[in-house]
Amino acid sequence: MTAQDMAADGRVSSSETSTRAADVHEVRAVHVIAGLESEHGGPSYSVPRLCESLAAAGAKAALLSVAAARAPESSLSHGSYEQHRYIWDYPTTPVLRELRLSSGLTSRLRRSAPDADVIHNHGLWLMPNVQAAWAAKRARKPFVVSPRGMLGPEALEFSRLKKLAFWQIAQGRALRGAACIHATSESEYDEIRKFGLRNPVAIIPNGIDLQDADLAPVTPPGRMVLSLGRIHPKKGIDRLLQAWALLERTHPGWRLRIVGPSEGGYAAGLANLAASLGLRHVSIEGPIYAHEKLAAYREADLFVLPTLNENFGLSVAECLTAGTPVISTVGAPWRGLETEGCGWWIAQGVEPLAQAMSRAMAIPRQELKAMGAKGRAWMERDFSWTGVALAMLELYLWLKVRGPRPASLRLD
Repeated sequence: MTAQDMAADGRVSSSETSTRAADVHEVRAVHVIAGLESEHGGPSYSVPRLCESLAAAGAKAALLSVAAARAPESSLSHGSYEQHRYIWDYPTTPVLRELRLSSGLTSRLRRSAPDADVIHNHGLWLMPNVQAAWAAKRARKPFVVSPRGMLGPEALEFSRLKKLAFWQIAQGRALRGAACIHATSESEYDEIRKFGLRNPVAIIPNGIDLQDADLAPVTPPGRMVLSLGRIHPKKGIDRLLQAWALLERTHPGWRLRIVGPSEGGYAAGLANLAASLGLRHVSIEGPIYAHEKLAAYREADLFVLPTLNENFGLSVAECLTAGTPVISTVGAPWRGLETEGCGWWIAQGVEPLAQAMSRAMAIPRQELKAMGAKGRAWMERDFSWTGVALAMLELYLWLKVRGPRPASLRLD
């Protein structure tokens, strides 16, 4: 299934929407995520944006999360939905500190769950993800889980023994007991089934906000390849550096820019790899946000996501909205890059990556921009937050009253 098909799975018809519109304002959804720090990647954007879109569609939404022990607890109004952050308050107990256990979150869930129609958890392997399940079970409310890519085989290999232990102790029972699992792509659905879970699964993609289309064209000096996102082993950036080593000398007018928050000091290892390969036109930089990030997307001639595994790959959607074509490995669910004519969807490995980059870098800048424009049109057509919110509300209403089966739902 293409990313375009993913979006189609997430849409509801106008007749379905109109017949259920009267019920929407009665839906109360409590969302839980272990943390909203920007270094956690896509969910720090997509989960709050989902809550905002649900509220804009007429539902009542609240988002509960956990913050560092040094941060104050906070309750913020984000216009259309509520957001509450609670400290994880066991800083002297190593295991509980690592698992982000919060007594404040527990208390809030006990108060909120009885009045909710659905408890929707995002992510796995931390105590807030389990606390949400406990609260839903205690209140006898439907429990929805969005794994956010955390059941992918590559993701499971990181801290594997700790995850196995946590699965046996708490996570397994919580996930198996979910009324529905939310996948953002067909490939994440496959991962859920391969993991052995038989729960109903709803395939609803993330949405994306369109960047300002009226900004003046950007024509920076020189040519640039950008890779932006978490600097983490699963992102395959070591392969990108090895591919760049095959291209740098034959493309002297180009540079490679690697940007993002480093996890576990991984950026230092990549810098050492770049030095050992003798690379001269590579920069490895820290994270950037907001207007600076948009400027980076727009200044790039080409964006590369060499990832081993993604459930969605938000950076691809962000880059396409900025009008820049993309090369992504099949580790991310973006087959539509080729069917929509806005990029390349390639096999894993250094050689396929180097070959695709070489082909793309031989294309004149204006032709690449034309490809990027096709990508922006695709995002506008199929990945609006309004459509995502309506699909999610159809799922919630099905869980609440067992009405018509949503188009997004898989029972096989």
